[in-house]
Amino acid sequence: MESFLDDTFDVKAKHAPDETLQKWRKLCGEKLRIAVLVSKAAFQFISSVSPSDYTVPSEVKAAGFDICADELGSIVEGHDVKKLRFHGGVSGIARKLCTSTNDGLPKDADALRRRQELFGINKFAESESRSFWVFVWEALHDMTLMILAVCAFVSLIVGIATEGWPKGAHDGLGIVASIMLVVFVTATSDYRQSLQFKDLDKEKKKISIQVTRNGFRQKMSIYDLLPGDIVHLAIGDQVPADGLFVSGFSVLIDESSLTGESEPVMVGSETPFLLSGTKVQDGSCKMLITTVGMRTQWGKLMATLSEGGDDETPLQVKLNGVATIIGKIGLFFAVITFAVLVQGLLVRKWKDGSHVDWNAEEAMEMLEYFAIAVTIVVVAVPEGLPLAVTLSLAFAMKKMMNDKALVRHLAACETMGSATTICSDKTGTLTTNHMTVVKSCICMSVHEVGNPSKFANLKSELHDSALKLLLQSIFNNTGGEVVMSKEGKREILGTPTEAAILEFGLSLGGEFQAEREAVKLVKLEPFNSTKKRMGAIVELPGEGGRMRAHSKGASEIVLASCEKVINAKGEIVALDDSSVKFLQATIDQFAGEALRTLCLAYKEVQGGFSPNDAIPESGYTCIGIVGIKDPVRPGVKESVAVCHAAGIAVRMVTGDNINTAKAIARECGILTSDGIAIEGPVMARSSPLDKHTLVKHLRTTFDDVVAVTGDGTNDAPALHEADIGLAMGIAGTEVAKESADVIILDDNFSTIVTVAKWGRSVYINIQKFVQFQLTVNVVALVVNFSSACMTGSAPLTAVQLLWVNMIMDTLGALALATEPPNNELMKRAPVGRKGHFITNVMWRNILGQSFYQFLIIWKLQASGKLMFELEGPNSDLVLNTIIFNSFVFCQVFNEISSREMESINVFRGIMNNYVFVMVLGATVAFQIIIIELLGTFANTTHLTSHQWGASVLIGFIGMPIAAILKMVPV
Repeated sequence: MESFLDDTFDVKAKHAPDETLQKWRKLCGEKLRIAVLVSKAAFQFISSVSPSDYTVPSEVKAAGFDICADELGSIVEGHDVKKLRFHGGVSGIARKLCTSTNDGLPKDADALRRRQELFGINKFAESESRSFWVFVWEALHDMTLMILAVCAFVSLIVGIATEGWPKGAHDGLGIVASIMLVVFVTATSDYRQSLQFKDLDKEKKKISIQVTRNGFRQKMSIYDLLPGDIVHLAIGDQVPADGLFVSGFSVLIDESSLTGESEPVMVGSETPFLLSGTKVQDGSCKMLITTVGMRTQWGKLMATLSEGGDDETPLQVKLNGVATIIGKIGLFFAVITFAVLVQGLLVRKWKDGSHVDWNAEEAMEMLEYFAIAVTIVVVAVPEGLPLAVTLSLAFAMKKMMNDKALVRHLAACETMGSATTICSDKTGTLTTNHMTVVKSCICMSVHEVGNPSKFANLKSELHDSALKLLLQSIFNNTGGEVVMSKEGKREILGTPTEAAILEFGLSLGGEFQAEREAVKLVKLEPFNSTKKRMGAIVELPGEGGRMRAHSKGASEIVLASCEKVINAKGEIVALDDSSVKFLQATIDQFAGEALRTLCLAYKEVQGGFSPNDAIPESGYTCIGIVGIKDPVRPGVKESVAVCHAAGIAVRMVTGDNINTAKAIARECGILTSDGIAIEGPVMARSSPLDKHTLVKHLRTTFDDVVAVTGDGTNDAPALHEADIGLAMGIAGTEVAKESADVIILDDNFSTIVTVAKWGRSVYINIQKFVQFQLTVNVVALVVNFSSACMTGSAPLTAVQLLWVNMIMDTLGALALATEPPNNELMKRAPVGRKGHFITNVMWRNILGQSFYQFLIIWKLQASGKLMFELEGPNSDLVLNTIIFNSFVFCQVFNEISSREMESINVFRGIMNNYVFVMVLGATVAFQIIIIELLGTFANTTHLTSHQWGASVLIGFIGMPIAAILKMVPV
């Protein structure tokens, strides 16, 4: 049974292998899905019973409402149609919530506050922030520190018993002080990191949505939503709370995040239920918010699940393995060192004939040996490795936030540095995302429309009937809106493309509201990424109820559905071969000028039309073609060139016409003469062998365009199957943001390059720190072990080793892990996941510097008294102090040398990193205090200026040696 449980449910709480985590996620996901389905079944069973008379709670009635939060929750969560009818449908619910489906909630601060008190806020309950003392308590649980604490306690008892207070307490208190210093520095670092994550989490939650409140459509944070608010949803939006469908067209909801079912759910007047956390897959609608926060189905499910912390990054996993191996080696050396020291004491006592009698001094000596062995373990175990990774990643996260890149997962900082491919969207990323109609071909006549005078010329040349059709098509067949802001200014809402078309219509003298009120909108099918078009059916004024269909979309597709065209005289004529060639040539011309082209067409619908009928897809009359310009962002071409130099392939993925895609790609420097551009359907139809060959070429070519249909998601598997490397896309919609590791807040391609640079900086900074720390590890281990074996004593005491541990762990991590990136990082090839972390260059520097430091310390041990002319009973203490001081300054200057692993100039940009300078200054300052003021606690004594100068010189000599080492080829 135990083996079965181990094999089936070997789920660890944290830092488990990928396979185990996947098994855990699958198990939790299945449980979550079952919980949702069971709850739905329960509500459906309850709803099968006739709804009883509902009594409004007195406090709700007193506030002016006729329905409570629990009742609202049961209606939507249970998809309870009977209860909904009992309350008068959606309009009845709106009335009972004192709201308007047209104007939304009234702007009354007191009423909004009462509503919030009764129905709650749209936020999920979060775990309380941990105080600083919790981190202190966790730091105290480190096993090596606990062992040292036992040593300190025993040392205090024995010392005070034998030598009295305060002399006997010096050693014990010194260890205690060192332990507390380590604990508080570690706790402070962890606490500050938690505060940083809290700040970043606040940034992550700044999500806005379109809401109608007080008669105005406006952007509002989803966390300010209240029951009664009217929210506008479109393709890609995440439903921000539970609610009811008010009006809309062709709404498909993806509920897989709740139920695990991949099949989308149709939402409309018959089934108007919308659940928080689901996503709009198709269509657009207005919804009435009914339930918010923890009362939503998503909130209730989240309350039953505890969210775990971030998984370890690949680098942390790798370094934890390194730390474990080094720790085992250190433990072995510590045991040997303790055994050798104890053997020396026993041999000495045996020779003296006092092996039977033990005094307090010998007991203290034995305890000191044990403390030295423990501190060897402390120094050997590179606890600073995970800390350095965390510090560097957190520092990079904070800096990237300043550079408009929000990192949602720590691992993304690191892996971005290893990216080999960037698959970038075009609109808003490579371009400015401010689209404008600059050219048009209306009624078979091409015009430039870049300024008001040209718009006036176009308007004067168009026949009245053609202009009327054009404006009717623009303002009715759209997913955007023209509204008045609170300040009385006209605002255009919608996607950049929709906004450009609407602005074009306004410039031609059209009025949005007037055109919308002139006809009745019967049906609207929003833009569909598969069909690449959108359509609308309007009922014309007058008798007979004549219907007209409007179509707008990709020029090639809409033009192919046309049979007629409006000519320059405003006449409707057949679309013959010459007309088709002219229009296709115009499309190619616009696309060749990097313009996005859209075709507008209409059709008179005969025989009536029902909203349940499909909008016709053929038999249209072409009104015209517009060319929309979205200028390339400044600096994009330079950023693409930087990526090429860094070994990162840049590919553009767009739904545009392939000629438009090529033009933009050439302008950005992505597509050159030897690059290729391919459309998604062509790639999808290719054989597996051809596809593999094609993607292989894309992988090795640094200037390719993949122009795919729609948003490119259908063709993404083809790229992943060929393993082209790590690809990063841009998070545009809320859906993408939900699954993205990094969100580019300004949608600027140059920011992606900045993220890649920071990612490389994280990797190289950790390498610098590892080089520095392993050097200290090797020297400390070899020196104490060899000294213990040969002389029976260790030159570095427990307190001194703890201070060295502090230098190389926390302070070293803080100094080297916070180095900002430089442009040289983008001149190297990316490092793969399987690449060697400790390179030959690092080993050269580690071993060379370690050899120098070991020789110096060994020379000081062997002939230091002669060199410094030390005599008298205090000579051993002075020599050990010089050795300790020299060793520390070797680390100070080695820290400076570690700023560059291959470059000789290690001072470049040093003053720009104030953290590094402050850490170095603090290290030197504390070293002076330890030597001159804490002699009793640290087993040190006052040094002369000559001895100080010699210690600093010994450390400084390590820098030219490091420079010489960097000239040795590896």
